[in-house]
Amino acid sequence: VQLVESGGGLVQPGGSLRLSCATSGSIFGNYVMGWYRQAPGKERELVADITSSGTTNYVDSVKGRFTISRDNAKNAVYLQMNSLKPEDTAVYYCSAKYLMTSYWGQGTPVTVSS
Repeated sequence: VQLVESGGGLVQPGGSLRLSCATSGSIFGNYVMGWYRQAPGKERELVADITSSGTTNYVDSVKGRFTISRDNAKNAVYLQMNSLKPEDTAVYYCSAKYLMTSYWGQGTPVTVSS
């Protein structure tokens, strides 16, 4: 089972990035897919998640700026991040959760700085 993130990088405040997470087809269908982030010295936090039927959930700090989506045909999940702020700087992790099972990607760093 693999989750592979891509799309992180350095961006100026106010800019945009799109993160992608490619997964094994065997774990995608019924799983709640999510994006978490961990900033230096802080705990990992949920950014957004999406159920197999498309119901989404966001942490308050990203509402209106970030959009999570999934492509069930491609077994992929995305995080469109707009109006990025320095406080969005973190390593972003893709997750797949179903009942008591969780899988994680290796993370992709996002740095928002001028």
